[in-house]
Amino acid sequence: MKLLARALCLWELGKQVAGWERVGPRGGSCASRRAVRHRPDPWPSQPCSTGRIMRPDDANVAGNVHGGTILKMIEEAGAIISTRHCNSQNGERCVAALARVERTDFLSPMCIGEVAHVSAEITYTSKHSVEVQVNVMSENILTGTKKLTNKATLWYVPLSLKNVDKVLEVPPVVYSRQEQEEEGRKRYEAQKLERMETKWKNGDIVQPVMNPEPNTVSYSQSSLIHLVGPSDCTLHGFVHGGVTMKLMDEVAGIVAARHCKTNIVTASVDAINFHDKIRKGCVITISGRMTFTSNKSMEIEVLVDADPVVDNSQKRYRAASAFFTYVSLSQEGKPLPVPQLVPETEDEKKRFEEGKGRYLQMKAKRQGQAEPQA
Repeated sequence: MKLLARALCLWELGKQVAGWERVGPRGGSCASRRAVRHRPDPWPSQPCSTGRIMRPDDANVAGNVHGGTILKMIEEAGAIISTRHCNSQNGERCVAALARVERTDFLSPMCIGEVAHVSAEITYTSKHSVEVQVNVMSENILTGTKKLTNKATLWYVPLSLKNVDKVLEVPPVVYSRQEQEEEGRKRYEAQKLERMETKWKNGDIVQPVMNPEPNTVSYSQSSLIHLVGPSDCTLHGFVHGGVTMKLMDEVAGIVAARHCKTNIVTASVDAINFHDKIRKGCVITISGRMTFTSNKSMEIEVLVDADPVVDNSQKRYRAASAFFTYVSLSQEGKPLPVPQLVPETEDEKKRFEEGKGRYLQMKAKRQGQAEPQA
């Protein structure tokens, strides 16, 4: 409660001293709002910056900002800079659509009253896609202290305003080093392959179970049903990627809270793959289930299925999928042990082992990065 009271105090003060921050999806620096239509080919991409103060409705009961709120801000910044870049030359107008988000770690929690500064920069372009690197900084406006909370990599594709199924060509960018283009090409090929593999193996559906036992997959699995409205959508009439990610994080958080029955926060998000577009008027079902637990973390698989209820010609389809990792915290914000998951069916045991493999792989990667260079 003390943490929440302090956060509310920060928020009230922030409303007075941070009035220059634009609140909402259209917020941003003056530089980020200037749109230049005609540039030479290729041209150096200009960074985009947005920011706003964190409000009580952005956070959980403990005052920690929801991971989905931050993911939505990250996607908005990425959509701005990639759409601006793809419309930088004469030609057919377009909107950049989110195709994939690489693994994103939540390095530090953000609280009510702090200001989130989001900066986006284009790091690579292929013929039909844009790679955007996004950093999030939190600022304590009482002390002026800033800290890095998130780093994310997103991939966008430009869709024509005249024909949503038409993917346009992306203007190239100028690289400061020749190696940057080659490194970007390798990242592009790797994510393209993984996105295709993930699409084919995500065909199963989360089914409810009557009277499940505690600590089982069925006990904590959760679903959310959402009718897609105009405020959720782009100019095309398709759902913003950030809206989908926020709903996915909300469901994953419910699964984690049901399993632990404590305060929980998002620790990381594995690659989020957007397999297909979601049209306005669709009913989407966001389902989450626990797949793996370590001593202090939980992996939750989240699946998004779209049902075009007003279009009888199209069946229900898988629109997006991802793995979220959560940690359990005490009232003082200290990590707590996680109740161990009890897989029952063969499929649950298989998913548990796959999750364990991902956990050990990331653990080894972090330990390798932490080792001092010889």
